[in-house]
Amino acid sequence: MTPQEMEQRIVRYGALKPCKTAFIDAHTPGSDQKENFTIIGGGVSESPDQHVHIRETPGFNIGAAGQPPRCRNSLHDHNTAEAFFVLKGRWRFFWGRWGDAGEVTLDEGDIFNIPTGIFRGFENIGTDYGMIMALLGGDDAGGGVMWAPQVIEEATAHGLILGENGVLYDSKKGEALPHNVAPMPLMSDEELAKRGEPTTADVVPSYVARYLDLVALSDHQPAKVIGPDAILRDRPGFEVDFLTRGSIPEDSYSCDAPEVLMPVKGHWHLGWDGGETVLAPGDTCLVPEGMARSLSPSMTGNASMYRVRRTDDPAGKTMPLA
Repeated sequence: MTPQEMEQRIVRYGALKPCKTAFIDAHTPGSDQKENFTIIGGGVSESPDQHVHIRETPGFNIGAAGQPPRCRNSLHDHNTAEAFFVLKGRWRFFWGRWGDAGEVTLDEGDIFNIPTGIFRGFENIGTDYGMIMALLGGDDAGGGVMWAPQVIEEATAHGLILGENGVLYDSKKGEALPHNVAPMPLMSDEELAKRGEPTTADVVPSYVARYLDLVALSDHQPAKVIGPDAILRDRPGFEVDFLTRGSIPEDSYSCDAPEVLMPVKGHWHLGWDGGETVLAPGDTCLVPEGMARSLSPSMTGNASMYRVRRTDDPAGKTMPLA
């Protein structure tokens, strides 16, 4: 593979194209400044304006959310697994029917494998623009987002209507629901009753891994982060591990599945038969299956990276809470 061909498989942080109208709360005060990024795969955006950087899916989707301080993403759920790691800033994640069942604060490098079957939201509680990187199970990413009823009602009051076809219509732009499309119905009481209300103590021990712990655990070998035998035991259709300077493979290696490389700290040298490049924090690289590659930090100082690979598990529900 030539360097030019490989570059087509890398989405650079500085080249990310945001969508500010991706979801139903795009006009809702407190949520109207967030940016959504679809990096690999179609993602779950409800807007035709969403730019997709790499349409090929390796069995899962990669996206990101960027938000200024005190901007939040409203309560929602997915049919498939959803995991986040913090690239920049400090974030509060909260969950439950009204967002008050539990919460956790994550700092840079921390990862949260959110259980399915619960409403979840998040906000940037740092002092600068922050970004979290998202992993979504399956090629299809579940066919969209399920919103808490109050989110849909508040969005309608601010001019955005979600059709049952999963498309947003903006009355501020003169748009209206087509005559043959009904509004997205609110969840029934029966459906809402199926949503979990786990406490912080229920969630954090089995679904959150802290960056500094992962650094310590990867002193001589990669730390297994998400997987059946990992720190966060799960089978969401993908597995995640974590590399630091002390745990990089000694020789080149290859995989029988595509691999996504996502640096967190430092700059990483990626080499292959035909070329080499450097990956920086916020870059996302889709390495094809079967291609031998080598990894090493290209500079002194802290260096860490998440690696994501497809598994043969059914795409993508997180294991239910015990």
